[in-house]
Amino acid sequence: MVKIYLDPGHGGSDSGATGNGMQEKNLTLDISLRIRDILENNYQDVDVRMSRTTDTTRSLSARTDDANNWGADYFLSIHVNAFNGSAQGYEDYIHSSLSDSSQTAQLRDIMHEEIMKVNNLSNRGKKKANFHVLRETIMSAILTENGFIDNADDAEKLSDSNWRQTVAQGHVNGLERAFDLQRSNNSLHRVIVDGVQEGAYGEEQNVLNAVQRHLGSADRIVVERV
Repeated sequence: MVKIYLDPGHGGSDSGATGNGMQEKNLTLDISLRIRDILENNYQDVDVRMSRTTDTTRSLSARTDDANNWGADYFLSIHVNAFNGSAQGYEDYIHSSLSDSSQTAQLRDIMHEEIMKVNNLSNRGKKKANFHVLRETIMSAILTENGFIDNADDAEKLSDSNWRQTVAQGHVNGLERAFDLQRSNNSLHRVIVDGVQEGAYGEEQNVLNAVQRHLGSADRIVVERV
């Protein structure tokens, strides 16, 4: 059993970055919940825990203590960036004390590659920092920065639920490769909305829910058996 700890950045009284009518805390929660749902619906022998599942305030120490006490195998912290309105793109971080040959760096290399395959963002590279959630976790940890909320081009993507679903799937693709996750025996159905995959689901109700979410806005919805 692989234990994945998902950490939607910020929340509650801490909005995180803001821009273009959006708040980071809402976007990170949305993407994280999508990652959780894909993992739980489509993979076996994976256990997912989240630092928050609603718009609540959690301290950084509460998040890392929870992951450590639970015995997580991997800590994945989801964030959205902001700077000056002109910066844009995707980047991710591991702790600054780690070498490029460390296990954490090797896992990050896989995650970075898979996320960049699908997110249609410029590549700002693989970086290191002394962030609390990277320093105080006893398991390998990564923090992903998924676009700049104050950049018009990135914000347009962030506001699109189809794009957020695709980014969530990119994170899952990385986790699948990094931890050799096995898909469940349930037959999967891929839901494609206006040419973009919204998700792939093993449970019939989840397929129906995905279709329902986009009935009012999509021009074309396709359901395919994988």
